[in-house]
Amino acid sequence: MNKIKLGIAALLGAAGFFSFYFLQDSPVVVRVVALLLGLVFATVVILFTIQGKQLFSFFKDSIEEVKKVVWPTKKETLQTSGVVCAFVITMAFFLWIVDSGLMVIVKYVMDQEG
Repeated sequence: MNKIKLGIAALLGAAGFFSFYFLQDSPVVVRVVALLLGLVFATVVILFTIQGKQLFSFFKDSIEEVKKVVWPTKKETLQTSGVVCAFVITMAFFLWIVDSGLMVIVKYVMDQEG
């Protein structure tokens, strides 16, 4: 029975997509409403399947977990961003020095003077 429900949901979703393209001569609003109705009906049918119930439960649990997250303060965010920016600038300078040094070595090895 569960597979039949998923098949019906797939057909409803496909019907929404096909209706969007089938109604090319209709106003855009009618086409979009037909698409959305197909997707909404497909979603409703999916919610009555085992997988749909598990997915709904997963989303509900995810929302509860997000509520438990301790977000950093503005001060902590600015400090962390500052450290990251300082590290990026320092690393860019270091890599520029290494690149310049290697270029000098390669020119010397190839007997080119610059």
